[in-house]
Amino acid sequence: MLIRSLSACEEFIAGDNTILRELFHPDKQTIELRYSLAHAIVKPGETSHLHSLATSEVYYILEGKGIMHIDDEQKEVIPGDAIYIPPHAKQCIHNHGDSDLIFICIVDPAWQKEDETVYP
Repeated sequence: MLIRSLSACEEFIAGDNTILRELFHPDKQTIELRYSLAHAIVKPGETSHLHSLATSEVYYILEGKGIMHIDDEQKEVIPGDAIYIPPHAKQCIHNHGDSDLIFICIVDPAWQKEDETVYP
């Protein structure tokens, strides 16, 4: 049985400027897994950098509120919302609340640096 505690995962700043902790990634654990699973935080008033992935992604909002931008669309997101981000869609999320915006990211197939483009 493999159980990963969030507190045991190294925190780092991702390419899109979110505070990230990878819980599961097939390149980092010896598990048969197609996707990667990460925990992300955007601080109040901040916005992740505009970026796209060659793969699909899902955000699941745990805490806070924000504005999700996908290509030309934008919508407020709150806890309990799941957001599907299609491959190659330009995306960012803005925290317009007073507390951390916390969400889970699922990337399928698993996130790879070469699959991500961050825009200036």
